Amino acid sequence: MEEQPPKPAARSGLFTALSWARDLAFSVLLAVILIVFIYQPVKVEGTSMMPALTDQERIFINKFTYLFGSGNIEHGDMVVFWFPLDRSKSYIKRVIALPGDTVQIDKGRVYVNGSRLNEPYVPDEYRDQQSLLPFTVPPHNYFVLGDHRISSNDSRAWGTVDRKYIYGKAVFVYWPLDKMGRLR
Repeated sequence: MEEQPPKPAARSGLFTALSWARDLAFSVLLAVILIVFIYQPVKVEGTSMMPALTDQERIFINKFTYLFGSGNIEHGDMVVFWFPLDRSKSYIKRVIALPGDTVQIDKGRVYVNGSRLNEPYVPDEYRDQQSLLPFTVPPHNYFVLGDHRISSNDSRAWGTVDRKYIYGKAVFVYWPLDKMGRLR
């Protein structure tokens, strides 16, 4: 008796199942790579970055930008970092001064390298009257502030953030849906 080749329907079903398994495995691998190395979803906790970010919002941070220390951190970036006084906590703040910059605060007005900083992201009702004598940001460090100055625990209280603790840049709000979009 001659052996019969498998019926086309059986071969087609097995091929389809293997194809789906391959596609699913590839999708999972791609998602893991994206989350581990490039984009990470995070939940904003607290009000220190209002109005740009509010409590319980969900955002994506780009970790690849700063992953190898080669990405340029710029004035105005909203960065996510390990809190210098307790590295089990993450904070998100806005970069005000870079290494080598001289920063001063006079009754809530921020000056960087002698020029008053234009801060349209800080509404008048969120400003405070704190002052800080001029000082130069050390190498590999960044001076960061929250946008809601009245309620922000930031570089004014605990100093600068070392570059090695900065691990992401806030780039996109995805929840709530009415605020979905790129962060500027």
